[in-house]
Amino acid sequence: MICNLCPRNCNAQRNKNTGNGFCRMPENPVIARADIHNWEEPCISGEKGTGAIFFSGCSLKCCFCQNYPISHENKGEVITTSRLIEIIKELENRGVHTIDFVNPTHFSHIIIDALTQYKPQVPVVYNSSGYDSVETLKKLEGLIDVYLPDLKYFSSEKSTQYARCPDYFEKASKSILEMYRQQPKTEFKDGIIQKGLIIRHLVLPKNVDESKNILLWIKENLPSDTYISIMSQYTPYGNISEFKELNRRLTTAEYNKVVDFFVDLGLENGFVQEKSSSQTKYIPDFDLTGVK
Repeated sequence: MICNLCPRNCNAQRNKNTGNGFCRMPENPVIARADIHNWEEPCISGEKGTGAIFFSGCSLKCCFCQNYPISHENKGEVITTSRLIEIIKELENRGVHTIDFVNPTHFSHIIIDALTQYKPQVPVVYNSSGYDSVETLKKLEGLIDVYLPDLKYFSSEKSTQYARCPDYFEKASKSILEMYRQQPKTEFKDGIIQKGLIIRHLVLPKNVDESKNILLWIKENLPSDTYISIMSQYTPYGNISEFKELNRRLTTAEYNKVVDFFVDLGLENGFVQEKSSSQTKYIPDFDLTGVK
């Protein structure tokens, strides 16, 4: 296949088992882990957990990614679409509340194929970096129940520094508006989200102004009851040696400034995190659990 699934628009050749695009992924899906995961937002994981399927490779590749072994080093196993469908069914049969496609953007063509053949009875979550193509998202309409995008950076300067992606906010903001168009009403059943949009934002050290600008954009472009997950879990990881500001955890004062700004803006629905979430023990082992 010739791939332009994400905004990188590589026009890359992706064969069944090899690929030469930015993500370095083949046409077939590559999975690093498929297991019950208990550390997403409470309305996604609930008490029984979400069935998290971690795709390898990435269209963004932030330098500090906590999933660095799979996003940058491409650790994982090539499987078939039919095996992906089996994995979805296996997780569903284990009683999970949701199916969580983690980092799915560059395998959206496979997700469309899989969900067209088999749509699970539990909600399907599209858990992406936010750096998605509107054209690709439109092809997912009707197949995704819950959109869970990041909105990482506001300024082109920061997205260029940390992810070599000067157009991140331009593309991510448009994609989030498309996600909202598809799922404008957030619905819950017994505390578990069934449909809707939750925007995630990871607060970075010395980047409080970035966070404030992102919250302000949400306030100005989406309803005030939009669900926002303000994350404090930043953990120094990955390839951050050239960015001294990233070589420490977030301070309580920095995080509180962002949460206070959320309240001051009149935004109504937010998830917050304990500082204890900033630990490497919450990073999954990408050991092919549930893949083979």
